[in-house]
Amino acid sequence: MNIIFFAMVAIAFLVAAYRHATWTAPVAAAGEEAAKSPMEHLGLSMIGTAEASVTLAIGLIGVMALFLGLMKVAENGGLLRIVAKLLRPLLVRLFPDVPAEHPAMGAMIMNISANALGLGNAATPFGIRAMQELDKLNPHKGTATNSMALFLAINTSSVTLLPTGVIAIRAAAGSSDPAGIVPTTLIATICSTTIAILSAKLLQRHFKSPPPDADYKPDADVQDAHPAEGEALPQEAGEAYPLWVSAIALGCLIGFIPLTVAYGSSIAPWIIPGLMVGFLTFGVAKGVPIYESFVEGARDGFNVAVRIIPYLVAILVAVGMFRASGAMDLLISPIGLITGPLGLPAEALPMALMRPLSGSGAYGIMASIISDLAIGPDSYVGYLVTTLQGSTETTFYVLAVYFGAVQIRRVRHALCAALLADLAGITAAVVACLFLFGHLV
Repeated sequence: MNIIFFAMVAIAFLVAAYRHATWTAPVAAAGEEAAKSPMEHLGLSMIGTAEASVTLAIGLIGVMALFLGLMKVAENGGLLRIVAKLLRPLLVRLFPDVPAEHPAMGAMIMNISANALGLGNAATPFGIRAMQELDKLNPHKGTATNSMALFLAINTSSVTLLPTGVIAIRAAAGSSDPAGIVPTTLIATICSTTIAILSAKLLQRHFKSPPPDADYKPDADVQDAHPAEGEALPQEAGEAYPLWVSAIALGCLIGFIPLTVAYGSSIAPWIIPGLMVGFLTFGVAKGVPIYESFVEGARDGFNVAVRIIPYLVAILVAVGMFRASGAMDLLISPIGLITGPLGLPAEALPMALMRPLSGSGAYGIMASIISDLAIGPDSYVGYLVTTLQGSTETTFYVLAVYFGAVQIRRVRHALCAALLADLAGITAAVVACLFLFGHLV
C-alpha cells in the first residue's frame, strides 16, 4: 500500500506539473472568474477532498453503529453457530484431505461463516488459524497444498449474505436505497465462489504436489483428532446439521437468485427494516439482552468509523489528486472504450482494477465515486462499484497474510484460482447490475 499511495501522489504531481508548464490561461470574460491553473486546481482538490473525507466518515458513524449493533445481537444469539453447522457437511466433502474432526476443519468453517455474515474482523483470525492447522497436514513445508489453495480461493470469493459495511457506506453517501446491492452482491459472490471451487479443483491436476519432505511424519494429532495447541475453537466449529438440512439451505440460497433478479427492486426497500426487526426478534427468541448487545456492537461501530478517518483522508486525497491532475483519464479512458460497451464504464474501472490489490485503496475509490455529485450512490456506476466492493476481496493481501503466516513460498495454483474467482465476481456483478439497474446507465 505504501508503494501504491506514493505512486498515485507522485504521478498526479508530475502530470499536473506538465500540464501547468504547458498551460495557457484563457481570457476570462467580464464578470467571470479567472480559470485556475492545473496546479492550483490540484491543490484545491486536495483540500476539498480531505474535508469531504471527514464529512463522509462522520456520516458513516451512525450507520456503522446501527449495523454493527444489529450484527452483535445476531452474533450473541448464535447466528454464527447456525451458519457454521450448515456449512460443515458441505466443507467436509469439499476438503477430503482434511480429517473431519481436525481443528483445521473447524477453523475453516468459522472463517467462511464469519465472512458470509460480513464479520470480517472475526474472519481473519479464524483464517490464519485455519492455515496454521492446514500446515500441520502439509507434507512439503513451504508449498501450498490442494486444501490450502482451495481454502484461499474460497476466502477471496466467499458468498456474502449481508454486505453490511457497504450498505452503511451507501447510506452515509445519501443513497435512497442503501440495501439495493444485496441481490447483486449475492449473485456475484455465488458465481465467484462456484468458479473458485471449480478452478481450484481443476487446476490442482496440472499443478502436481511435490513429494513429501524426507523428514515428514504425519502429525499424531491428525490421527487422534486432538485440538491443536493454543486457544480452543468455539464449540460450534465441531457441530453439524444433517446433510439434507444443509442441502435444503443451499437450495434455498440458490433459489433466492431468480427471486432477487425478478423482484429485486421490490425486495430492496424491505431489507433494512426487515434486518432490524428480524435480528431483534431473533435475539429475543434466543434470550439475548438485545439492548445491551446492540449498544455493545454500536460502540464497536463508532470506534471503527472513527479509526478509519486517517486512512480515508490519505486514500481519498491520493485518489482525488490522481483524478484532478488528469492522470486518471490518461490511464482509464483508452481501456474504458473497450469495457464501456460491456457494462463496465470508465468511471468504475479503477475500482475493478484496485480491488484485488488494496482494500483501503478500493474503499477510497468507491467512496470518492459515490460521493461525486455527478455520479452518486444510486446511479448505475454507484450500484456497480458498491457491488464490486461487497462481492470481491483483496486477493493479494489475503494471499500475503494467510500464506505468510505459515511461510508458504510456492503458492502453486492458489493465486490463479483466486484471480479467476475475482474475474468471475466482477463479470457477475456487471451482469447483475446491468439487469437490475441498466436503465440508470
